[in-house]
Amino acid sequence: MHELPITENILKIACEHAQEGGAKQVTDIYLVIGDLSSIVDDSVQFYWDFISKDSICEHAVLHFRRIPAVMECESCHHQFELNGDLTPCPVCNSIQIHLISGDEFYIESIDVIK
Repeated sequence: MHELPITENILKIACEHAQEGGAKQVTDIYLVIGDLSSIVDDSVQFYWDFISKDSICEHAVLHFRRIPAVMECESCHHQFELNGDLTPCPVCNSIQIHLISGDEFYIESIDVIK
């Protein structure tokens, strides 16, 4: 259910930027979502179809680009993709690891018609 306020924010941001740029219509919105962000693409799309009606963003296509979770070992500096559960470093077995990417969520770009 947290996708509704997220989708409302996407609409607000896209409408504001499009209007500031003198656009007549938003055609495409490109979103970047980290695998650890807990955002469900289908839910965002579901809400988008309803809340974008009668706005400059109506009929805009949402494009979702997923960023994998990448960890770095603080002991040996090996970087590895996290596939599922949190695991120790596959090289040195250290549990001292930190997140490099995978929790992102942002609008990468917006295509408009002027």
